[in-house]
Amino acid sequence: MYEYKVETYPVRKAAVEMNRMAASGWRVIAVCPNQARCFGVIVTYERQK
Repeated sequence: MYEYKVETYPVRKAAVEMNRMAASGWRVIAVCPNQARCFGVIVTYERQK
């Protein structure tokens, strides 16, 4: 079984936050621009429970 998490970050902080989540066992499965706010990215994570 997998669990998912979706986070929104400013572009400057995205790499730092993705690395922090990876250290906790999460892997990035999607990165999309945040078109609703015209600012930042939306990152989807996955990890096995």
